[in-house]
Amino acid sequence: MSAAEGDRADGGGPLLVACALRIEQLALRSAGRGPVRGTPHAQAGAYTLLRTGMGPRAAERAVRRALEAPGTERAAVLATGFCAGLVPGMNPGDLVVAQEARDPRGTVPCTGTALLAEALARAAPGRTVHTGPLTGSDHVVRGQERAHLRATGAVAVDMESAATLWAAVRDGGRPVAAVRVIVDAPEHELVRIGTVRGGISAFRVLRAVLPAFYEWHRSSLLPRR
Repeated sequence: MSAAEGDRADGGGPLLVACALRIEQLALRSAGRGPVRGTPHAQAGAYTLLRTGMGPRAAERAVRRALEAPGTERAAVLATGFCAGLVPGMNPGDLVVAQEARDPRGTVPCTGTALLAEALARAAPGRTVHTGPLTGSDHVVRGQERAHLRATGAVAVDMESAATLWAAVRDGGRPVAAVRVIVDAPEHELVRIGTVRGGISAFRVLRAVLPAFYEWHRSSLLPRR
């Protein structure tokens, strides 16, 4: 089963940026002055920052509520925050752009992946940008489970992106994307020494990439070709 294609929407809409954790929210807030939560603006460069809470159920519930607000009918939705990388050689601070978000319900195709990856490379020079499927989980993934998910073709895993995008497309097509910063990778698991340094690196990268989200949003306001 697959969600509606993540294609460019007709006309413009506001940008909703969803993250789960307070530390992710802090990184994004410190990057720029977005509008107050719950008051999205349609112009490119403005956004609503929504902290959903941790886990897929909390994310889906919060995003559904946010998209019931007036003026959000054509909102673009971007899920972001930290994740666990699945591919050997990944490092904390690397970026992941989802081509699709997966969970047991199926997949949600993402919009403008190539453009978003290019914008992120400009916003965070020197950081590696990975693209590929992003898979969902309802718990922290470690050890052999990480290898099993990698065998499915996924490049990274997090708890909220798939649920966020499913909530976004349940009432029809709208631009959706997921960008995650790796804080936990195969050679850098959370239980190992160096986790704090990896977390600081991921925080700094997340704080730097907001301009790329604006650029992706502007592209979603263009008419279909």
